[in-house]
Order: sequence, then C-alpha cells, then structure tokens
Amino acid sequence: MLIAQISDMHVTAEGTLLYKRIDTAGYLERAVAHVLGLEPRPDVVIATGDLVDGGTPEEYQRLRRLLAPLPMPVYVIPGNHDAREPLRAAFADRGYLPKEGFLQYAVEGLPLRLIGLDTLVPGKPYGALCGERLGWLAARLDERPEVPTLLFLHHPPFDCGIEAFDRFRLNEGDAALADLVRRHGNIERVTCGHVHRPIQRRWAGSLASIAPSTAHQATLDLQAGAPLSMMMEPPAIALHLWTGGGLVTHMSYVGAFDGPKPFRAL
Repeated sequence: MLIAQISDMHVTAEGTLLYKRIDTAGYLERAVAHVLGLEPRPDVVIATGDLVDGGTPEEYQRLRRLLAPLPMPVYVIPGNHDAREPLRAAFADRGYLPKEGFLQYAVEGLPLRLIGLDTLVPGKPYGALCGERLGWLAARLDERPEVPTLLFLHHPPFDCGIEAFDRFRLNEGDAALADLVRRHGNIERVTCGHVHRPIQRRWAGSLASIAPSTAHQATLDLQAGAPLSMMMEPPAIALHLWTGGGLVTHMSYVGAFDGPKPFRAL
C-alpha cells in the first residue's frame, strides 16, 4: 500500500498569488501531475492541512478543482489557515467527514488504518487537541488495537528546532497524545504538516514525521531567535510505503530533473 502525503498547499482565490508572488495553485497542479505519474501509483492521498490560505468557500472550490484529476481517495484535515465549516461543505460529498463537530475520522478497510485528527484552533497559529478530540481518538484506538495505524494531523506535537514554528506547534494536548501513542504499539507513524520541511523524529515510542510543502518551504535556520522566513526550495511530497512488515517513508521532489541515469557508465 502506497500513501502520498501532500501538505501546506495554501491555495488562494482565482486570480491571486500568495504574498502577491507565489502561485500556490500552479504548484499544487504540478504536484497532482507528479502523483499521477508515479509508478506504482499511490493508493491513497492524505492532505495534512493548510489546504487553502484564507479558509474561504471560493478557495475550497478551487482546491477541489485542482484535486479532481486524482482518481484515488483523497482525505483532508484542517490546518490553522483552514476553516471547518467551509471545508466540511466543500468535501461533504466524499462521505468521510463528520456532519458536525471536529473534522476527525478513521479510514477502515485498508492494509493500514488511517486516522485523521483536527488540531485547528480558529484564529490561532498553534494547534490543540482538547479532551473531546482526545477522547474520540482513545475510543478509536481501543476499537482495533491490533491493526497497524497511521495518525495524521497538521500541527506537530514536538519541537523541531526551528523556533518560529516551535512556538506554534501542537501546544495543547501534546502530552496526552504522546501517552495515547505510547500505549498503542500498533501506531506505525504520526505524520504532520505545518513546518514546510521534511523532518523526522522518534517520538512517544513511535516515529513522527513532517512533510514538506507542495509550494514554498520554511528556511532551515536553527539559530536561536531566527525570524520566520521561507525559501523557494523544490516542492515535494511524502510517500509512505506499507509493506506489511513496516512503514517506510520517502520524499519525492516535484519538478523536472536530469535522469534517471546509471550510477556507472556502461
């Protein structure tokens, strides 16, 4: 089973550019074409938040159009730039989002169980998992403790070393989430977005990862007090390969690159 993870697309309204200079919709269009060109083709796509930039219905309709070429199931969760009700309305026909409340759900019937979490705090850049959201997750994990599971959420529950993002990670409910993960050894990965960089860490007895953006990346600046800034490094997606014996994660860069060529001349 192959899962493509796209993240932090920040789609804007038609005729506009992010920060008046980044064509995030064009970048997402190229990322979708990249997914379609992969061999083998992914079985599922997960989108880990900041799907659009302003949380407006117009932006979500544009997002739907951009994702429409993907023939496989696409599962979305909100980030801090998203808005629950417009997101729920835009994807209501897909059938997996709850009709009210938090946008959390479990995807069953696959070799790897997928559980999407809602860390949105309206109007705030940081994330939270309140008692209700954590209770829902605990109930889902207790239902099928023997099934290998991937959790996906927008805000990372750990520090990554980039101070500007560490201030705005999952700031509430992170310890309780870690406790749940420790108690469930079937959780193969906790994968996130938000930071616009590929990052991995051992966390709560499992592995945690962050996917890069399909558009702009955050600057890799590990200095104390470094301001938040971005780089137009190559866009990329994460590919999670479930083999039955474990989950392997690769980064797949979106763009035209020279190759493939043999390592040695024939």
